[in-house]
Amino acid sequence: MITRGYEAWVRDFEDERERRAAAPEPAWERGARVHPAIWRSVRRFQVGESGDGANLIAKADRAGDAPYARAVRLFVAEEQNHARLLGLLLGAGGVPPLTSHWSDTVFVRLRRLLGLRLELLVLMVAEVVALRCYYRALRDGTDDALTTRVAGAILADEERHVPFHCERLREAFARMPRPVGRLVLVGWRALLLSAALVVAGDHGSALRGFGLGRVRFVRDVVASAGPVVRSILDRAV
Repeated sequence: MITRGYEAWVRDFEDERERRAAAPEPAWERGARVHPAIWRSVRRFQVGESGDGANLIAKADRAGDAPYARAVRLFVAEEQNHARLLGLLLGAGGVPPLTSHWSDTVFVRLRRLLGLRLELLVLMVAEVVALRCYYRALRDGTDDALTTRVAGAILADEERHVPFHCERLREAFARMPRPVGRLVLVGWRALLLSAALVVAGDHGSALRGFGLGRVRFVRDVVASAGPVVRSILDRAV
């Protein structure tokens, strides 16, 4: 697999920032209407998108790769924009945001205990769940135009975030024995399964509203792990 280099990622993030700044805001004033179970689900995901990213940025700075550190800052800014969009979507539906949720608290504390490589692996759990299943289901599973637009915008960003993190992880795994890397990724798959089960249990009513049952959601998340693992283990440059 050919790597892009982090200068290219910086340009990619900056181009997206400029495109986003030039694009009109969604018509928040028109309001949004979805099932109450979906609002409860969106509130929980909004909390998860609301971190300041300071811990990840500090670890990227310590890695000593200036273009990568710059790209991480731009990635964090996109995640913060997701929180902003979801917060405005909740406001358009007359739904107050949550200030915290236990699942996000556990997830953040786990990430902060780890070094950059392992924090990225934990972060990738959230990215894979969001990309492969949740935001796609939110985009396609409701008939509210504002919700569809917001979910589609976030999904488009997540489709860029996964290969960005995979590139850094691929470099890290290339420096360890391949059997060790495979063992670490077995653990990552187990963590991904655990996260999928938690989301399926916590968001089951919303998933049914999307036409996506709990079992199918978990199955789709687990199936999505394969391409990610292959990308990380591909050492060819």
